[in-house]
Amino acid sequence: MTQVTNTVRFVLDGQIVEAQGVRRTTTVLDYLREQLHRKGTKEGCAEGDCGACVVMVGELNAAGTGVNYVPVNSCIQLLPALDGKSVKTVESLKKADGSLHPVQEAMVGCHGSQCGFCTPGIVMSLVNLVQTNTSPKRQEITDALSGNLCRCTGYTPIIDATVKACEKKTALKVDDSADVPLLQEIKRAATPTLSLDGDIIVQPVVRTKKGNEFVSPATLAEVADYLVKHPTTTLLAGSTEVGLQVNKQFSRPDHIMYLGNVQELRQVADTPKAWRIGAAVSLTQVETLVAHAYPDFAEVLRRFGSPPIRSTATLAGNIANGSPIGDTMPCLMALGASLVLRRGDKTRTMALDQFYTGQKQNVLQAGEFIEAIELPKPAAGAVFRAHKVSKRFEQDISATCAAISYSLKDGKLSGVKLAYNGLAPSPCRAPKLEAVLEGKTPAGVSAAELDAAIAASFVARDGLRATWAYRSLVARNLVLDFIEEQTSEVA
Repeated sequence: MTQVTNTVRFVLDGQIVEAQGVRRTTTVLDYLREQLHRKGTKEGCAEGDCGACVVMVGELNAAGTGVNYVPVNSCIQLLPALDGKSVKTVESLKKADGSLHPVQEAMVGCHGSQCGFCTPGIVMSLVNLVQTNTSPKRQEITDALSGNLCRCTGYTPIIDATVKACEKKTALKVDDSADVPLLQEIKRAATPTLSLDGDIIVQPVVRTKKGNEFVSPATLAEVADYLVKHPTTTLLAGSTEVGLQVNKQFSRPDHIMYLGNVQELRQVADTPKAWRIGAAVSLTQVETLVAHAYPDFAEVLRRFGSPPIRSTATLAGNIANGSPIGDTMPCLMALGASLVLRRGDKTRTMALDQFYTGQKQNVLQAGEFIEAIELPKPAAGAVFRAHKVSKRFEQDISATCAAISYSLKDGKLSGVKLAYNGLAPSPCRAPKLEAVLEGKTPAGVSAAELDAAIAASFVARDGLRATWAYRSLVARNLVLDFIEEQTSEVA
């Protein structure tokens, strides 16, 4: 492995690209278009919604013999986060003989494009899908397209094109054989740099003349050490929030730390009673992890953003961001999840429902960060239900998301945990509603009691996504649905 100072290095179509003198907040999209003249990748919204900018970002697999790809919204990804990785754009699909990828050929044959602005992003989302799934079902195709907006063609010919492209099942995988040795060459160090005195030195990927840095540590010890020394550092994982701040608010943090190369934070530990989910584990991985045990949670995650968002966004990032309408937190609170918080070499464990102190405020101390989320596994006889209510099914902000867990003992509700987003300044448990439910038969719970508990628990507020009258009504009806439907199943 070689090291080049103050240079972002990544692999693009069999060549190492060395980006020098770039701003720490340069986006992947801007660099591709303005410096490499890859104009196929488009900017539509600059906030990860439209999908016109989708590219594939790859990393060496565990064996070091191939490349694993994820779809990424390049408009909100910061270029220094690409250091040590590879990129495929729509131009990468052109073969040596000038022929198109099967997905592109099928898009032409099925008339899947009109104005064409969105087409490169659509193609890249579909090409990413067929890298690992050469016989996708219609639902899998529509899921893959859920982050790509097309305003003129309609999706039927695009879906037809995907089916047609997969009929032969040949030439679907991109040729990355030339990329593998280059990725091995630019692979980032897996051990920290130490001074002569044995102190950790986190080498920056990019450093400005003013001393501002973008660092990309490889170990948990480096993360903890750097944050103690620079407690105001902006932590970067999926960039789904930081990228928005950069593009829309022109934010330029002094210190940025990318967590995507810290292997300890990318692991899930499986114990008999719980999963320990590292802070850099993506929402896509979490969705797969909980699909069997908590299908309602997996469905909430499926409606969280889009595949390019979920492939990079993390569970810990959603929690730390602390949005009042964060979708994962009600599910985690209802399931009794806890957080492992770390500062330096010391850790503490805290229940998630005790984490928030106000709107986008929490208990984290200076230099402290979320190391992991501990998610309990299902207990015998336990019921878990969750549902997100929004104006659109996909890619929309919640009016509210509700989640509940309970068990039935002698036909009565027991151990009730109920949580919401969208009703308070932060996602939260609803203890007064829990008290209404606890110890009663489902048939004995009245709508009037729940309405009174909601009124006593939350301040009535109208919002952009829904009026308070609508939110409070939905909050009550979801509870009634959760206990009535599950009662018939459990009984």
